[in-house]
Amino acid sequence: MTETPNRVQDVELVEKTRPYDGYFHIDVYRLRHRRFGGGWTEVMSREMFERGHATVVLPYDPARDAVVLIEQFRIGAYAAGIEPWLIEPVAGIVEAGETPEAVARREAIEEAGCELAELEPIATVMPSPGGCSEILHLFCGWVDSAGVGGIHGLAHEHEDIRAFVLPLDEALKRMAMSDFNNASTVITLQWLALNRQRLKKKWS
Repeated sequence: MTETPNRVQDVELVEKTRPYDGYFHIDVYRLRHRRFGGGWTEVMSREMFERGHATVVLPYDPARDAVVLIEQFRIGAYAAGIEPWLIEPVAGIVEAGETPEAVARREAIEEAGCELAELEPIATVMPSPGGCSEILHLFCGWVDSAGVGGIHGLAHEHEDIRAFVLPLDEALKRMAMSDFNNASTVITLQWLALNRQRLKKKWS
């Protein structure tokens, strides 16, 4: 496979400032870049939301053919005027010095009360590259879902997270009916649908 070249040299950064510096950051870039047809664009201004990178893991129990999902309040959904309690895979921010795999294992315990035996990489994606630098590291994790459920989360982070087990067939049916409206849920469930039999054999 031919590797796609990194064309960072085709971007000229004129100025970068940070007008907001809180838990998240807003950076403003003034830059120009080369055009496909030759030459350069005019200098433009682009705001960038900086929130760090994150890990997403979909815990899968091959013995029960079921997945562990969580439900929690999301401010983005509330601001968009849609149902603010979203059903998602486990996820968390990658802190300094952490690997994405370590975050997957930590967050599975914190958000769903379950331990992952093995991790299978799914993909590395950017959910909103037009205005955010965030990278998501997506995994599927082998779990024994017996007894998994209940309310979890860290009190000092104001987390109120409901974990539950859902048969994979039911999860896929709900996805097909557009019950899940966030990208990480759809991507990880679609990947699992394609890799289900292989993981059953591998993790049996």
